[in-house]
Amino acid sequence: MKKIILLGGSAQQVTAIKYAKEQGYYTILCDYLEDNPGQYYCDEYHCVSTTDKEAVLELAKQKNIDGIVAYSSEPAAVTAAYVGNKLNLPSNPYESVLILSNKNLFRDFLMNNGINCPKARSFKSKNEAMIYVSELQFPIMVKPTDSAGSKGVSRIQSLEEFDKAFDYSLSKSKQKMVIIEEYIEMAHECMIGGDIIVENGNIEYYGFINGYRNIEQNSFIPTGNSYPVIMEEEKLMIARKELQKVIDLLNINMGVLNIEVLFDNNGKPYIIEMAARNGGNMISQLLEIGTGIDFVKATVEAAMNNKIEVKENQSKQFYSTYYLHTFENGKLKDIVYSDEIQEHIIQMVMNKKHGDDLSAFDGLDKTIGIIFLKFYSIEELKSKMKNIGQYIDIQMIS
Repeated sequence: MKKIILLGGSAQQVTAIKYAKEQGYYTILCDYLEDNPGQYYCDEYHCVSTTDKEAVLELAKQKNIDGIVAYSSEPAAVTAAYVGNKLNLPSNPYESVLILSNKNLFRDFLMNNGINCPKARSFKSKNEAMIYVSELQFPIMVKPTDSAGSKGVSRIQSLEEFDKAFDYSLSKSKQKMVIIEEYIEMAHECMIGGDIIVENGNIEYYGFINGYRNIEQNSFIPTGNSYPVIMEEEKLMIARKELQKVIDLLNINMGVLNIEVLFDNNGKPYIIEMAARNGGNMISQLLEIGTGIDFVKATVEAAMNNKIEVKENQSKQFYSTYYLHTFENGKLKDIVYSDEIQEHIIQMVMNKKHGDDLSAFDGLDKTIGIIFLKFYSIEELKSKMKNIGQYIDIQMIS
């Protein structure tokens, strides 16, 4: 029986464990959280941090594994590449995955290779960062170099806002490093996001989706996605070429990667993010509903050195996800959906239940749950997603 290590056993990562188990692979889970739900689906569980490269490597040697997967986890993707390279297992170059997992390294890589990129520099010192800020035009972006889910991200309009933004970003960075970059104004309503499938160094499938943001509270925190992507084919072709260029330069050869792309007011493309793992918050599941392509299968089978079958069966319906959230602290009482949105809900995945503590939504780790919705026209999807907050009442215990 072939053996596979899966790094991470959170509720959203269970899907990869279940798939591997169903295929007859012997599943070995690593997760430092002892209450992780994944341990109840795997064959063997070890309380090992997914970011402890040497500990995972030692375990992999002991178990004589055939593959390793970091499903939907950016920090764990670095470990998977490290172990895979050391044991000559199917994997991408460790240094390349490291670049994709750190915003400062990725920005440097883009600039050094002549790929469109915001002006950016990284700092550990606030005083040094402030000198650089004074050289830029506002607004500017302040981000942790190593966080996912838009945690710690701010756009500031003046120097007076810098101090608070820098401290906020620093608090969300494990490396204690902040990247300061110029703001690129997006010329379209939604971010172009999604997952891509790479085989033998070529992008075999571009799973583009629309990425929504909360414009009123924080325009950089994702609030959901939809399929199919709403973008001119000419621009999608440009995006495809830019993404393949990065894949070529970094010698990425296999697996599923998560991407974010935008076009500025001059039509220039910018790759904002590229991560060597499936997108979080069930992006792969949304894409499977819309395209018929199993991105979880693609991830696991690539790690087991099996050919990835990419056969699209595009749906005629329109689908979206919405991340349930609140901007208040408190305890969850109930979630009430109006009839206007209830009829479109086809699936719910809840992270919280009645009585659980809720925190103000400042990153995707504060999501209450995810709902999947189906629509029958693009106009209906756009209208409902634009105003979806009006149809959902998150009630708190008083």
